[in-house]
Amino acid sequence: MVRETTLAPHHLIAPLFVKEGVSRPVEIEAMPGQHQHTVSSLVEACGVLAELGVPAILLFGIPARKDAEGTAAWDPDGIVQQALRAVRAEFGDRLVLIGDLCLCEYTDHGHCGLLKGGAVDNDATLEAYARIAVSYAAAGVDFVGPSGMMDGQVGAVRRALDGHGYPNVAIMAYAAKYASAFYGPFRQAAESQPRDGDRRGYQMDPGNVDEALREVRADIDEGADIVMVKPALSCLDVLARVKTTFGMPTAAYNVSGEYAMLRAAAARGWIDEQAAIMEVLFAIRRAGADLILTYFARETAERLRHG
Repeated sequence: MVRETTLAPHHLIAPLFVKEGVSRPVEIEAMPGQHQHTVSSLVEACGVLAELGVPAILLFGIPARKDAEGTAAWDPDGIVQQALRAVRAEFGDRLVLIGDLCLCEYTDHGHCGLLKGGAVDNDATLEAYARIAVSYAAAGVDFVGPSGMMDGQVGAVRRALDGHGYPNVAIMAYAAKYASAFYGPFRQAAESQPRDGDRRGYQMDPGNVDEALREVRADIDEGADIVMVKPALSCLDVLARVKTTFGMPTAAYNVSGEYAMLRAAAARGWIDEQAAIMEVLFAIRRAGADLILTYFARETAERLRHG
């Protein structure tokens, strides 16, 4: 009766992976219970989520081929584009479709942008992001989620969408995305480990919070509709500052490493898995998240629905 923080299925967004060229779902070793889906198994998973009241999915694609420019990312018949059309055809407006917008899954070098002289070329990458955004919009996406932390990415995407007749496609900006140790399982799931170096040159230093506020403000000024903090658990203070400072719709990403460590501890009998999951999600909500992107979305929605 006196609980101050609520958690319901409509607060959750389910990240899902779809892979080109597989004939059945492939379980992700580092993320027990999660899969690289076929288009058909993805549609089936979306049906379950919709019935449970989860309002949105975030879609990551793994293409059959990769190259230095990540050209499969904006292919009209790319794996994400196929998946978007299939889910839209099956569910109409029952699910909000969000397309993660980055190059790391599509480049043979694994970086989030185009390389020039061994370093990411920010401005050339923005042009690629714009092409991806328009391609996703044509396939029926509701939101695009620019996640590469390139300077000016939200503005470039907004201009491209508006210029191609998609003013109603919204932007969920990865506004404060840290260079975190908790992304390891995701890189296995998305097959996106950098071939050389790391991403600290364009993702944020975990020691900084004022920088996060500057990054969020810039994305809001460029046209972001939702701002996101990533990862969630090690950035609860950042999440609270962002929500208090800007009052914008704010999301937090309960990332793959946070998921995997709870699964691993529970498998060894060290924690009560369901209690720990709920405690983590309540903490993220309590810190200020309006929306939580979490691999626990399906099971949490099931638990909430059944009391």
